[in-house]
Amino acid sequence: MQTAFTKRNLVLKKIFFIIFSVLNVFAFSQTLGSTLDKKTLALGEAGVFRVNISNLQGKDVVSAPKNELLPFHFEEIKDSINKQADRYDRIIEFAVFEEGKYTIPALDFTIGGKIFHTIPYEIEVVNTAQKGDQINDIMKNKEVTLDVKDYWQLYKFYILGVLILLALIFAIYQIVKYGKRRKSSPVVMTNQTLKDLEILRKKKFIENGDYRSFYVELIDISRNFITKQYQIPADVLLTDDLIDVMKLNNAISPQNETIVEDIFLRGDLVKFAKTFPDQTMMEKDFEDMKTFVKRSSKDLEMDQLRTGV
Repeated sequence: MQTAFTKRNLVLKKIFFIIFSVLNVFAFSQTLGSTLDKKTLALGEAGVFRVNISNLQGKDVVSAPKNELLPFHFEEIKDSINKQADRYDRIIEFAVFEEGKYTIPALDFTIGGKIFHTIPYEIEVVNTAQKGDQINDIMKNKEVTLDVKDYWQLYKFYILGVLILLALIFAIYQIVKYGKRRKSSPVVMTNQTLKDLEILRKKKFIENGDYRSFYVELIDISRNFITKQYQIPADVLLTDDLIDVMKLNNAISPQNETIVEDIFLRGDLVKFAKTFPDQTMMEKDFEDMKTFVKRSSKDLEMDQLRTGV
């Protein structure tokens, strides 16, 4: 009898131990739950997905950051998290803007270092609008009367931008125009030609008796000068024609005309080997042309007084 009683006590102890263990597990384990308020949504209609964890016992909960828990097609409107010592609640309002069937997969939640999963949900999104439905604005457009001040506030930056752009274009135009005028001014042209004559002298054609090279370059410099300084096409006219044009034009003084005529006619004779000027003659022609260039500004002043320009 005693042996049977002892065995019965052992069995009862095992049963009580098992029951206690099971109750202990349920008492001290966390419960993860989730709910979805609707499984069918209209386009753009808000749905609510809830996750709750009970019996936390102060353990930490780790999940995806706010507004990043649901998949790509779910536009999260609001994501609120409320965590207390023994409970965790997360409520997500969302909407979907494309028709079709979508899945909220099993989501990971780490509780005290252990990973738990929610159950997956299937959602169908439908377009409830019917063909021919009239779509009205929630609020009618409000008519607002604008005055000059209002238009100025709306468009002032565009107006200022256009004005600045026009001012910049005008400034660039004036700078370019001034630069061209400076380059073509009588003083600038005179100085440039005097520099060209000095370069010719440094070639020592006069000292070496190279009269042909000397007169070729001297006449080229002179033609270029007359063309730009007096606006006479000396670079394309024959010598006889150029002399006739100068006399008809009256832009060059008679004294300067004589210098140009003598040097150009002598240059033609040298070119065709009909005359052989000596060093003294070449020196004189060089200095006379240099004098003509220096006196050109006075010719232009007299021409402007005569024409009233």
